[in-house]
Amino acid sequence: MDRIVVVGAGMAGLHTAEALRAQGYLGGLTIVGEEEHRPYSRPPLSKEVLTGAGLAPSGGDPGWLAGHRALQLRDETVVEAIGADFRLGRRAVGLDTDARRVRVQGPDGEESLTYDGLVIATGARARRPETDLAGVHVLRTLDDAEAVRSEFDSGGRLVVVGGGFVGAEVTASARAVGMDVTLVEAERTPLTRVVHPDVGEVLTDLHRENGVDVRLGVSVTGYEGGDRVERVRLSDGTTVPATLVVAGIGVHLNTEWLRDSGVELLEDGSVACDEYSAASAPGVYAVGDLANWPHPRFGGRIRLEHWTNAGEQGEIAARNLLAWAADEEPTPFTPVPYFWSDQYKMKIQLLGQGAPADRVSFVHGSPDDRKFVAFLGRDGMLTGVVGLRSTPRTMRYRRLLEEPTTWEQALAAVGAR
Repeated sequence: MDRIVVVGAGMAGLHTAEALRAQGYLGGLTIVGEEEHRPYSRPPLSKEVLTGAGLAPSGGDPGWLAGHRALQLRDETVVEAIGADFRLGRRAVGLDTDARRVRVQGPDGEESLTYDGLVIATGARARRPETDLAGVHVLRTLDDAEAVRSEFDSGGRLVVVGGGFVGAEVTASARAVGMDVTLVEAERTPLTRVVHPDVGEVLTDLHRENGVDVRLGVSVTGYEGGDRVERVRLSDGTTVPATLVVAGIGVHLNTEWLRDSGVELLEDGSVACDEYSAASAPGVYAVGDLANWPHPRFGGRIRLEHWTNAGEQGEIAARNLLAWAADEEPTPFTPVPYFWSDQYKMKIQLLGQGAPADRVSFVHGSPDDRKFVAFLGRDGMLTGVVGLRSTPRTMRYRRLLEEPTTWEQALAAVGAR
């Protein structure tokens, strides 16, 4: 195999490229990225970048955040050592899996890149609210974060739409700099799609204890103002004053360029992979937010938008792409999903799958103390472990999720310690 193209220059794409070199691939390697920036770490975008914690003065350079240590996935010398041809500021617009060509649109027009092996890592983009008013933002990219931070004002009124992890982190960051914040969530608790409501209620209380006006069970019906947002209208008939809005209302997967290519897409736009991260076309693999694959321990197919998954899946996809080229046995991808979030100087961690769950048990600590480990289960099996301010104990139970573990076995493991 002489030419591998990785489409997507984020966490998943960079890890795939690193893994290819680490496993002995010496051929041509091209990394295509839609953003102008080299690969960077996204988690700080909703935290350190917004609060300015530990950031050096900009010196008037609009790209100064890209060089901040919290955003660096790798030192520049490490990235250079990969020996990849970075094609940044270029967007994939089409794929011909028969001819093995990727069509890429850049500032100088369209070009065609041939490949022997292809890794799809184009991720997702934020779903944007239906308004053209200034002051209404999403937060997905470095440019998004710079735009939001430029409007962070200790005397301002922020409305956060959506109580997922991004919305919750932006809320906490805004409170850290003294902004008045209203958090609007259509479900009855934040993170309903991620954790059991009993855990979500604890997180609701955490926001309120830190001075956030939390509005649950209501949705946004409109944004009002002149040229700039001034109010957010809610489904219960109320309005909330706003000088700034950040919406975390989901994503669109960046897979439109794959339609009619021979790569199978599922109904949600994700790439249908097998247990080895291989897509439906020969020599094509998918990693990161857009990859959808069968997981034997979670009852069907899963898709993860997690930082850790991007790295782990990139490594497996690289290994299996090289195994495919050498006609060797591939390795199935059966990770224990892991996600964390930092809010109000507290770390929340989730191992496995937190929702849907039909039972929850706080096995260490107490929600009242804002320090606990909870087991989450479904159909008699342990499916997830969530911890608040309990990092060592939370991670200790990872082994229970590496193999099928019944609810009774999980509880017995607690008693055995």
